[in-house]
Amino acid sequence: MNYEQLTSLFRVEERSTAFVIASLANILVTVAATVLLVVVFDQGPLGVIVGNFTGTLVVYLALLGYRREQLGLQFDRDLLRQMNRFGWPLVPSALALWATNFSDRFFLVKLSSVQEVGRYSLAVRIASAMVLLLTAFRTAWPAFAYSIEEDDEARGTYGYVLTYLLFVCSWIALALSLLAPWLVRVLAPTNLDFWPAARVVPELAFAAVAFAGYIVMAIGVGRARRTQFNWVVTGIAAVLNVALNLILIPRYGMLGAAIATAAAYALMFVGMTLNAQSVFRVPYQWRRVVTATAAGVGLTLVGKALDVSLPVALLLIGVYPLVLAVFGFYLPAERARLRGLVFSRG
Repeated sequence: MNYEQLTSLFRVEERSTAFVIASLANILVTVAATVLLVVVFDQGPLGVIVGNFTGTLVVYLALLGYRREQLGLQFDRDLLRQMNRFGWPLVPSALALWATNFSDRFFLVKLSSVQEVGRYSLAVRIASAMVLLLTAFRTAWPAFAYSIEEDDEARGTYGYVLTYLLFVCSWIALALSLLAPWLVRVLAPTNLDFWPAARVVPELAFAAVAFAGYIVMAIGVGRARRTQFNWVVTGIAAVLNVALNLILIPRYGMLGAAIATAAAYALMFVGMTLNAQSVFRVPYQWRRVVTATAAGVGLTLVGKALDVSLPVALLLIGVYPLVLAVFGFYLPAERARLRGLVFSRG
């Protein structure tokens, strides 16, 4: 927690290079300490735990020295009250998010089988490629979003960020969905029992798209410092997730769990949109947002319905930007810039 506090200062200062250096140093020290303890001194699981702790501790101490001029013993009761008012509603919200993320596997074990959990976990692993993008985005986004001082400028920026983020996420989700059968064979080449995992990758991938939208929406609530209802939004989504798991898993197995996850994240996105727009209204580009996500979902449905080959799957992925053009996704300035890029290369 203390290490996170110090590295967050780099994010507030928008010093991405320093943040990356600290993170890489943590990884390198962790790997070196873990290898030394496990391989050389044969400490087993204890070596893994101590190695992980060592990397964070070493970098934390270095950052304490680096930040020594900014650190001191001060107490501000008013600031503490403001921080608690902002932060406490996020605690049950985080618990609800945790429940939504992990309850599906718990219910699969209880209501289906261990084999089904294994297949589902492989599908989650493939869809988690989206998590890499969202992790990087969540690291940089709050500092950038809060650094915009003028509310009108912030509103315009938030609108464009939602559009472009869902455009990129929908394209990646389309790629993961159509390439899932071949990705499963790469990850589990000899175990045919895992190959059915490809069937639920689309639901999980597009659930991540909805979660990306939720991340953007939540920033408006944070900017207004009105987090009191965050836990209501995530709590209702968690209840829906649990209910759908109980209803769908006994009949549909891992497909039911994937549908429950996608429905929960979609509801979370809608709920946070209503919440955020009530406290910090932003002119989001809803027609473009719907076009980007609907095109991704539509191409995925076409590919899955026709059970396309790998070349056709790659073709459908490649034509995604062209489909958006047909449905008028791009603004005139964006079309002009794209034409300039094409002709300049030609």
